[in-house]
Formats: sequence, structure tokens, C-alpha cells
Amino acid sequence: MPKVNFHSNEHPYGEAFGSLINEFSRLPGVGRKSAERLAYHILNCREEDALGLSDSIRQVRSTIRRCKICQCFTQTDFCNICSDPRRDQSLVCIVEQPKDMSSLEASGAFHGLYHVLHGHLAPLDGIGPDDLTITDLMKRIRQGKVKELVMATNPTLEGDGTALYITNLVEGTGIKITRLARGIASGSVLEFANREMLADALRGRQSF
Repeated sequence: MPKVNFHSNEHPYGEAFGSLINEFSRLPGVGRKSAERLAYHILNCREEDALGLSDSIRQVRSTIRRCKICQCFTQTDFCNICSDPRRDQSLVCIVEQPKDMSSLEASGAFHGLYHVLHGHLAPLDGIGPDDLTITDLMKRIRQGKVKELVMATNPTLEGDGTALYITNLVEGTGIKITRLARGIASGSVLEFANREMLADALRGRQSF
């Protein structure tokens, strides 16, 4: 459903309130009703709380940048993970978005570094290699420290296509290419697994 925008004087509370609803409705997953609820909350909450939200948004936009190594978000030149000497410098996990990196970190099972692509290849949408951080990845590879790349792009047509593109670029460098295991999750039931999950589980089967 398309977003509904208010024009200058259409909202009964005036232009400022209508403009606030419009801005909230631009956020992902926020429809007109949700945008109105958020706007009412801002109007009804304490002034210091509303201004605190505004100040936080302004601070994030002015201080957050991309890590010079992994391209994830950080307030300094190098993020905490890339700056940690305990991490395995030879192991790099490639993800599409910073939130993917956060999810993998929450598992506590990975102790290497990351590289954030900030998207995936989508030729039909006009997103090519130059729109991602693939050039920065190749610079890291040419430095000679990387021994293994873990492809953790999403298991979609675009994600797999992006992983294949990077694999072809890295071919001949001697770097080991792996990907996240897919298939049946521990504790699940085969009856409820879809075709793609079962196919991945069969292809990735291991010795018992």
C-alpha cells in the first residue's frame, strides 16, 4: 500500500504535526496508523524526552561512520571487533548488512572478523558490484592476511548470486571459501521443513 502524505494544511493539528507523521511513515515497516501513533506519543510525552530522541538521531547521523576495515558502523575509525587482537585475523565472514553481523556475534560461535557488503547484487534493481563494498573486500584480500572467507549472505537468489560473484573474484588466490551450513535446525521436525531446507540438508550431510 502506498504511503499517504499530508499536504501543508490538511491535518487538523496543523502542518507541523502532518509533517511529523509523514516522516515517521518513511521508516521501514511503519504505516500511516503507526506513524500517527508515534506522532501522538511525541506530542504527549515530556518535552525533554521528545528532544532527547531528536538529539540522539542527530548525534547518530553526525558521529557514526563505517569502519575502515570491515565497513560496519562505528563511532571510531576501527570498530571494536576489528580492533580486538584476540580475533582470528585470517578468518573473514561476509555478510550483507550490519544487523546480520550482530546476529552472528550474538551466537558467540564466531571468533574471526567480518566484512559488511551493505546489500547484495540485484541487477534488475540497478545494484551492481560498485554499489557494494566488494572493492574494499578485495583490498583486504590483497594484503595477504585472509586465509578463509565464510559466505554468510542470505540464502536467497540475490544472496547466493552475490556469494558466487565474490567466489569467482577470489578464485586463484588460494583462499578457502566456505559458507554457513543450511538445512534442518536442531530440534525441528522434517514434516514442517520446506523443500529448500530439505535440499540444503541433504547436500550438506555429514558423517555420523
